[in-house]
Amino acid sequence: MNLSDISRLTEEQAREYFEQIRWPGGRVCPHCGSVESNKLQGKAHRVGLYKCSGCGEQFTATINTILEDSHLPIRTWLMAFSILCSAKKGVSALQLQRQLGLGSYRSAWHMAHRIRYAMAREPLSGLLGAGGGTVEADESWVGGKPRKPAGKRARLSTYERKPMPTKTRVIGLVERGGRARAHVIPDLTAPTLKAAVRAHIDPSARLMTDENHAYIGLGTEFAGGHEVVNHSAGEYARGDATTNTVEGFFGLFKRGVMGSFHHISEKHMDRYLNEFSFRWDLRKVTDGERTVEAIKSAEGKRLMYRMPVGN
Repeated sequence: MNLSDISRLTEEQAREYFEQIRWPGGRVCPHCGSVESNKLQGKAHRVGLYKCSGCGEQFTATINTILEDSHLPIRTWLMAFSILCSAKKGVSALQLQRQLGLGSYRSAWHMAHRIRYAMAREPLSGLLGAGGGTVEADESWVGGKPRKPAGKRARLSTYERKPMPTKTRVIGLVERGGRARAHVIPDLTAPTLKAAVRAHIDPSARLMTDENHAYIGLGTEFAGGHEVVNHSAGEYARGDATTNTVEGFFGLFKRGVMGSFHHISEKHMDRYLNEFSFRWDLRKVTDGERTVEAIKSAEGKRLMYRMPVGN
């Protein structure tokens, strides 16, 4: 279903659709795993409530998912999943609040973070570049720029005194024709960058980077070798040696930061990177198929409000 189809569903139809995605082979008790359960009906029971024949516990389709304990209708959740999965450059919480008619910014912000948490592709099912594939690695700073002086006569010293915004260090790893992984790193030193590369790239892969000296020595650790393009000398491609793919991923992410979010704090950056990596991995399927995959990933995950707002 696309967003238009979901918006026409009733709450009961939305619940049934969610149940079909979560339990394609039939209901499964989230408490004990039993496949035997009965639907509780009557005025004393809420809609969508079941009782397990094995452990005797009651449950709904939202138990043990990011939707658990949410007061928002399932139909609203499905629409939010569809919006985030189809927005190439992301959607701000304020826009999500306006589109879904939510009562507060806090509800929209928490909902978006819960969906991003569901989109997380960890643990990585197989390293990047397995089987001799090519993986591009690059690091970047994500953040704002200092304001330019107002007017031609503004003194340069006034501009120079303005503090530079704090930027976040991020490493990106993109498999050609495949998946992407990106996360925040504490620094851009050789030990940190090399550790990130080793953790996510298969030893059988071929590695592509720019001329950053921090990557020197990695060629002996990968069967496909290590190709370097020298950007400082104006070289951006040499045969099939290039980092254009990973730079394209960063370009897409930064357009989302500049156009949709405007600012992302370092402690939340990884969740936004998960969102963009998820859409990148599933870029060749339809928006509806991408939405279904995100809903499937919601199982077994909880993100309480105190978790993202805490330190």
